[in-house]
Amino acid sequence: MTFKVAELSDIDKVLELHYKYQVDSIAEEDKKDGFVTTPFTKEQLTELITKEQGLFIALEGEKVLAYVMAASWRFWSIWPMFEHMIKDLKNLTYLNQTLNVENSYQYGPICIDKSVRGSGVLEKIFDFSRERMSKRFPILVTFVNKINPRSYEAHKRKLGLEVIQEFEYNNNHYYELVYDTSKRSL
Repeated sequence: MTFKVAELSDIDKVLELHYKYQVDSIAEEDKKDGFVTTPFTKEQLTELITKEQGLFIALEGEKVLAYVMAASWRFWSIWPMFEHMIKDLKNLTYLNQTLNVENSYQYGPICIDKSVRGSGVLEKIFDFSRERMSKRFPILVTFVNKINPRSYEAHKRKLGLEVIQEFEYNNNHYYELVYDTSKRSL
């Protein structure tokens, strides 16, 4: 398996994987194993690649089997959910720092094809993205919907992210998690 920073030519393959596991289009029997909540367009992925270099993929041949998105809060601020999180950063402290848009970034979503789940791809793609983002930001921030326990367990137990708070947004309940980008995952 090859890990790389995505290029524009990878967008269609990423969207194919994304659609397979996005909450609005996922097969009902697959929901219990985790899902991605945010929909994305080609234009948004183009911006993520060209302005942020924030789309990381795992390839087997030409097939994208996993992706991680990671970007500055500026990129994510067009979505109301992330705007809500940005406004709350000043109330959070991690690594003896008050969080802000300069010292932290939003990690996720992450999506892994069920054919390679449990094979170490999660840890490898997480570290691949974390290492590249650590050059810009010391702190990773993300969230997991409480109705997605598989994702929560993967991030907490397998990767070692820490819950910094729980919050509610739009009648949904979330864990907000953080990570020191200078550390390799567990």
